[in-house]
Amino acid sequence: MIRVTITRTRGSSPREAGATMHVTRDATQGTIGGGQLEFMAIDRARQMLARGEDSARMDVPLGPEIGQCCGGRVELDLCRVKAISADDDHPQVLIFGAGHVGRALSRALALLPLRPILIDQRASELTQATGETRLTPLPEAEIRKAPFGTSYIVVTHDHALDFLLSAEALRRMDAPYIGMIGSQTKLAQFRRFARAQGLDTDRLTCPIGAGYSRDKRPEIIAAFTAAELIGRLTETTSPVPQIKCDN
Repeated sequence: MIRVTITRTRGSSPREAGATMHVTRDATQGTIGGGQLEFMAIDRARQMLARGEDSARMDVPLGPEIGQCCGGRVELDLCRVKAISADDDHPQVLIFGAGHVGRALSRALALLPLRPILIDQRASELTQATGETRLTPLPEAEIRKAPFGTSYIVVTHDHALDFLLSAEALRRMDAPYIGMIGSQTKLAQFRRFARAQGLDTDRLTCPIGAGYSRDKRPEIIAAFTAAELIGRLTETTSPVPQIKCDN
């Protein structure tokens, strides 16, 4: 497939530098803003596939000459890459606890450019879930072996397990987001627990989603936590990824 990446923008543009899409001979995944700009990029990417080209660049004025009115200019990098799963480029989010909130989070995050994985020790709860799941007797081990930049959301059925997993996540200094379900009372208890282990709790978000709403319904908690998480990732992610072509 061909990966199309916006590498530079000048003036007004439909997407920011770093936005990507993938183009195959008969499908696309992602968007660089739609409209004529995207049609031109798709057409050029498919020319590359047909001709066996590995890389190309485009410098596109977003004016009347292409039927758009943004008035800016966009530079694109087109690069042949191996065919991948749509989730392979997405930041991983480990959700611990496959109860009502965990399952709602898994569904909500699956709609975003993220790779949510629902983890639990109880097979009976995971069977009710959709999406990617992991059954494990040692959920803390999943944190230790997680890829760089993974985020963690802890919503288990057991406060002691919540504390164990949140503490383990705080030891991962590469985590852009660490969230735990709870209350201010639970947070105060966790801070005492964490201090005894020499951990800084400033990076922990608890309660999750509370900056938006106090609604306790699982779907509402999940929606606001998803907004909280994607906002944090947008703040911390470099806007222009490193592009590696398969040549």
